[in-house]
Amino acid sequence: MHNSTAETPYAAATCNETWPTQPPSSEFSLGVLVLLAFLMVLLCLVTILGNTLVILAFVMDRNLRHRSNYFFLNLAVSDFAVGTFCMPLYIPYALTGTWHLGRSLCKLWLVMDYLVCTASVFNIVLISYDRFLSVTKAVSYRARQGIMSSPAIKMVAIWVLAFLLYCPAILFWEHVAGHSVVGADQCYAEFFDNWYFLLCASTLEFFVPLLLVTYFNMHIFHNIQRRQRRGSVQDCEPARSSSLSWRFCGLPWPGASSPSSEAEDSVSSLTRSWRPAVVANGPPRTETSSTALKRNFSASFCSRTGSKLQRDKKIAKSLAIIVCVFAICWAPYSLLMIIRGACQGKCIHNSLYEATFWLLWINSSLNPFLYPLCHMRFRMAFLKILCPKKFAALRSGNTPSF
Repeated sequence: MHNSTAETPYAAATCNETWPTQPPSSEFSLGVLVLLAFLMVLLCLVTILGNTLVILAFVMDRNLRHRSNYFFLNLAVSDFAVGTFCMPLYIPYALTGTWHLGRSLCKLWLVMDYLVCTASVFNIVLISYDRFLSVTKAVSYRARQGIMSSPAIKMVAIWVLAFLLYCPAILFWEHVAGHSVVGADQCYAEFFDNWYFLLCASTLEFFVPLLLVTYFNMHIFHNIQRRQRRGSVQDCEPARSSSLSWRFCGLPWPGASSPSSEAEDSVSSLTRSWRPAVVANGPPRTETSSTALKRNFSASFCSRTGSKLQRDKKIAKSLAIIVCVFAICWAPYSLLMIIRGACQGKCIHNSLYEATFWLLWINSSLNPFLYPLCHMRFRMAFLKILCPKKFAALRSGNTPSF
């Protein structure tokens, strides 16, 4: 596609600079170039529109403004920047093999490209970590309301870490080395031949995040399986004592670790729904009525706890889907970059690197579609934006439970 000295904005030069350069027009026919241009522009538009929809959903729907969902917003912002800035500038460079926009804009493009894609990876790690805490350490997750646990602090930290990983090297490498290895009509990182830097950066950008999200997902699934086994043993039996028991469906005693952050919500909402009935009907005057109330409470609480377990299962499944898509999109490029470093770019053809590089950007276009697929709140928010009449009819007829 672009000539062999032109590097994708991530891995720097994909082939050895002694390879013969050849413009894409001589490699592909005009029809193939038109098809490639169409597919690239289409991917760019899908990325922009999909992530714009996610951002608008947060603006228009208050139901999405939950603490953990702000991390999805941060991910959408980084993916939106990929579609609005990185892709449009790269498409003509990929098709012609020549950079026509000047050295300064080249630096800005490289900084933005590395920054937003690395931030996208780190956001996936943060989302996995947040889900891990909400499922496995629910009580402490809810109790941590200090400034260090604020979503805004974590979101800013993601961008700072993403900037520090690559951007200083992009900006200052040639000044430290004393010269530039990038041609005037090319745009790629100066560290393209430094295998040690690429290996370390790739480890921090992909392999460490992949290990972390795998660890978080394994613990989430183990936690859910343990709660399922415990729930099947206790089988949600009604309380036998004269007071409301905290052992319905395996719920721990007050102050102990709870499997779900919504467990307390279930108790408080059930209490609110139970008290009006007591007030309206008057205080219970017989043991039978008191027992019936406790049985109703027990059954309702068990139903709520079971539904919470089902919600955690959906969280685990949706997170697993997002993580698997991330691994599929990033693993080929990361592995080829390490192989390239081992053989100095002589064993991997440039077109193969180009394909794996575009696979990275495909991840940014797929993320918005994973939200409605896995989350009811996102589905309803998207429906509210795209089909307001259908949404109004659905809400008036049968309001879904969030």
